[in-house]
This record gives sequence, structure tokens and C-alpha cells, in this order.
Amino acid sequence: MSDRIWRLIAPNAGPFTHTGTCTYLIGSDQLALIDPGPDDPRHINAILRAIEGKKLQYILVTHTHKDHSSAASALKHATGAKIFGCAPYAPSADIAITGPGLDAAHDGNYTPDYILRDGEKISLNTATVAALTTPGHTANHLCYALEEEKALFTGDHVMGWSTTVIAPPDGSMRAYLNSLEQLRNRNDQIMWPGHGQPITCPQRYLRAILHHRNARAAAILRRLNAGDQSIETIVENIYGDINPNLRRAAAMTVFAHLQDLVERKLAGCEGPVAPQSHYFSIS
Repeated sequence: MSDRIWRLIAPNAGPFTHTGTCTYLIGSDQLALIDPGPDDPRHINAILRAIEGKKLQYILVTHTHKDHSSAASALKHATGAKIFGCAPYAPSADIAITGPGLDAAHDGNYTPDYILRDGEKISLNTATVAALTTPGHTANHLCYALEEEKALFTGDHVMGWSTTVIAPPDGSMRAYLNSLEQLRNRNDQIMWPGHGQPITCPQRYLRAILHHRNARAAAILRRLNAGDQSIETIVENIYGDINPNLRRAAAMTVFAHLQDLVERKLAGCEGPVAPQSHYFSIS
């Protein structure tokens, strides 16, 4: 993709992964790998073929959903590279109230050698990569900036084909929106997402995502004002003929918006903020 960037796409296409999870190799003779992908021998072997004759120093993980992190252990064993990146998944204290969301998608076997903090950097012969904390899609999500190319590897925080699913309790709409605003203060020239094609106008794209999220929140408030009370009814009235495979994702995103609206006192809830609760407008 450039003098310092190679991309491999895992063979795990689907309604949540588009054409597959993108794995990136960064550097020249010394390499860092961003998001090893699923624990699929076909993908692992493709990575090993791609790095023949080079030294893989680091395996960097954006977050611990299995389609991004679960090949890390096999690649570490095969190459001796260190696993750096996000913290392991930690279940939320609210999971009994909110339900599991996408928590079952996390890789419980992920064991990093080192957890990167915001702003920490790794150095290769021809590349410098900095970690950015970007919670929202997951609580432990990181993005990675390749400083020499003003390129940002966004994992599932910003995707090149669809909006990101935010599913409480591990996902948080408020954290996600704040993380998007953080990226708007940067001057990245290109974004390389975990799914989909590169984003060549990052600031315009981020504005569009924020506009979409704000419009979705406004639409939910309109449905509450119209008398809708349940997430199921709101999804039916807002999303209409959505692909049945994506209906659960839509429901989780509506729930994340409602959680944020209740926190901001723009909506109310009868009882705990949970998927089965009844909601109402207080505007």
C-alpha cells in the first residue's frame, strides 16, 4: 500500500466484517504487525509467507474482538515477536443489567507482553508507531499512528465500509463520540481501517460520522416523542427493512444511544437502563 505498509485481508468475510479483517505490516526489514486477525491457519500462513526474510518485532492489537486478536499467540510462537497493544478484556460491572452486548466476541486468551498507554511509541528502522487510546467500540480500543506517513490505523473505531457497532456494556456511545472528536484534532492524511478500504479524506469522513451519529440520536428522540418506548419499536421505525442479519447490531446501537441520552438527561427510563426497559422523552 506504500513503501512502509502492506495489507493482508483475512478470509473471514461476513455481515460484521465486510470482505474480512485487515492485517497490516509496517516497516521494511524490521516489522510491526497491526491486528493479527482471526486464528485461521490460512491467514496465519499468509502472514508468515509475507514476512519471510524479515524480522517481525511487534504484534500490535487494536482491541480484543476475536477477528482482530486471536492469531496473536500463534504468530508470537512462530516468530518470537512480542505482543504489544490494548489491555485484555475486562467484563463490565453492569453486564447483568445491560446484557452481554458483544462481550462474547472478545478473545479470552489474549495475553499481551506489554500494554501500551496513550502516546507511547515503538520504533523500527524506518517507522515510528504511536498508540492512541480510543474507547467506544470497546473499552480497550487503541488506534495506531504511523508518524512518517501521517497514517492512522483505526481498527474498528473508524471503518471504511460501514458505521461502527457500539454495544453496551463494553461499548459506550459517549466514549466513542469523544474519541472521534479526539481524532478530529489530528492531522492524519489517511486512515487504514480494520475493515474496508482506506479513508483518504479523514477529517471529512469524521465529520460525516459525527453528523450521522447526531442525526441518529435526534431520530431516536423523535420516536420517543412520538410515543415509542421499546428498542424493538424504535429499530422498526428507524431502520425499516434492514438486513435481518444486522437487526441485532441496530438494536445494540439504539441501546447505546439511549444510554447516552439518559446520561445526558435528554431521555428517561423506567427502571434500570437495559435493553428490555421502557424509555421516554423528557424534553
